[in-house]
Amino acid sequence: MFSMRKPRGFHHTYIYVDERKERLAKMTEDAKRELGMLPPKEFNPEDIRGTFLQGTTHLKRRKESGRKPMHLGVALVIIALLFWLWYAIANGVI
Repeated sequence: MFSMRKPRGFHHTYIYVDERKERLAKMTEDAKRELGMLPPKEFNPEDIRGTFLQGTTHLKRRKESGRKPMHLGVALVIIALLFWLWYAIANGVI
């Protein structure tokens, strides 16, 4: 009753990309590499990027929602403000 409705989320679907076809091509390439038909693939750091996020459910949900963790600077400013408020109330400044 007293809260504003959230706007509808935006989801872009790619028109010219076939994910199933890419997955099948990757599977066949991996199979050929295992059989020795193709040379071994050299290490690329981009291949392992995001694998930890895929393994944890809470990080995956946070990434999908777009939330960012609170920065250390913001936390220190809030703590300093609370200490100043405590000091001001204790000494009768306010």
